Amino acid sequence: MSQKGKTPKTKKKACLLGLGLDGKDGHTRITTGENFKLVGGSEETHGVMQEKAVKVNEHLKRRGKTLDTVDHEEFYEIADKVGMPLLDAQRARQRN
Repeated sequence: MSQKGKTPKTKKKACLLGLGLDGKDGHTRITTGENFKLVGGSEETHGVMQEKAVKVNEHLKRRGKTLDTVDHEEFYEIADKVGMPLLDAQRARQRN
């Protein structure tokens, strides 16, 4: 079968996504980094999200890993160390 007309598959890139839902001051806060995107939140919440994203990257760098190369359990461990709540972390722990 011919590959003509098909778009080449691109490698998926892991990314942290932070959503702040408590911003009521009319400001739209957006911060992007090499491997994270943070949107919304109050000034305080957005600052906390920024701090945690930076700390996750510091832990990954110390371990010689990236979001693309770290396994799920190690990521959950890092997120727990920096106090980052994850939507599916509880489900993942229940499976084990």
